[in-house]
Amino acid sequence: MSVVLHWFLPTSGDGRTIVDRFHGSQEAGAPAQRGPDIDYLAQIARAAEQLGFEGVLTPTGTWCEDAWLTTAALIAQTERLKFLVAFRPGTVSPTLAAQMAATYQRISRGRLLLNVVTGGDAVEQQRFGDWLEHDQRYARTDEFLTIVRKLWSGAPVDFDGQHLKIAGGLVPTPPDPLPQIYFGGSSDAALPVAARHVDVYLTWGEPPAQVAEKIARVRELAEAGGRTLRFGIRLHTISRDSSREAWAEADRLVEAIDPASLAKAQAQLGASQSVGQQRMVALHGGRLDKLEIYPNLWAGIGLVRGGAGTALVGSHQEVADRIEEYHSLGVTEFIFSGYPHLEEAYWFGEGVRPELVRRGLIDADLPKSASRELVPAL
Repeated sequence: MSVVLHWFLPTSGDGRTIVDRFHGSQEAGAPAQRGPDIDYLAQIARAAEQLGFEGVLTPTGTWCEDAWLTTAALIAQTERLKFLVAFRPGTVSPTLAAQMAATYQRISRGRLLLNVVTGGDAVEQQRFGDWLEHDQRYARTDEFLTIVRKLWSGAPVDFDGQHLKIAGGLVPTPPDPLPQIYFGGSSDAALPVAARHVDVYLTWGEPPAQVAEKIARVRELAEAGGRTLRFGIRLHTISRDSSREAWAEADRLVEAIDPASLAKAQAQLGASQSVGQQRMVALHGGRLDKLEIYPNLWAGIGLVRGGAGTALVGSHQEVADRIEEYHSLGVTEFIFSGYPHLEEAYWFGEGVRPELVRRGLIDADLPKSASRELVPAL
């Protein structure tokens, strides 16, 4: 199976450094160098579309703009780009979420993808009024996705679970096509949920051996239930014409982090309940001297950014080597980002993408525009 490439919309802001208002921060930081205004985000979305990315991931949290509203505003700014909208099951009812997805598919003519974020940080969840414990949140996500899948059949749904209860839930005009569901989670509570419900299981960028072990566990669980999943990975990228230039840029990003910001970030990230986050922190252990944890896999982003904390760093050929290696493990979808997101999209799209074409990992032709005949407009 060929590689599918996605980019990222920085809806908390962007800049030439790992911005102070970092992903997962428990407090507001300094304003980003480039605010997340709709015109700038539209620039990134149009660039991603022009450069051949299939879609753009848009995050969720109190530290960024709302993903549903932001991406809906960008539908008219693009033609075929898909929007991978992240949302939290604990903040919206399953019936409303299923209805929103159906409406979004009609407005966008089939360009919605869904990234289900169960939530691994209690502080962030409580901001949204969610007081369930870690494993309970995954149990609720299990019920949530069960309900949503049933609602998309178009028939009335009654459900009485441990966490969710609905009577006569209905989405009379289901989305067409059904949005693909993406999901990440590294804990023992998360993996069975992925195996039962999702289309694409996502992992953050760990060394290949760790990724292979995780894929094997999820694949085994899915096959036991008669299902087949696809696998994706979330990474940053610093790709240049030469390895020397790429590593110089990585060094510059680390040099721009002041010690106080580093200490604060590591304290917050280290306290996260997320198993995936703890795996990210363990890759570097807060040290600045051993950040290349595998050839061309650099953990410097995770010093101050929650979530995806690793980047592929190197020449365009070296970055393509690592993509090819992950692909050999069964990873087919890659979600990339970089600082700044506009410029790095071009570095990747004009440097790495042609290399992937030469290796037969992606088609030379850009992804086709969404069909205007796919579903009727509202």
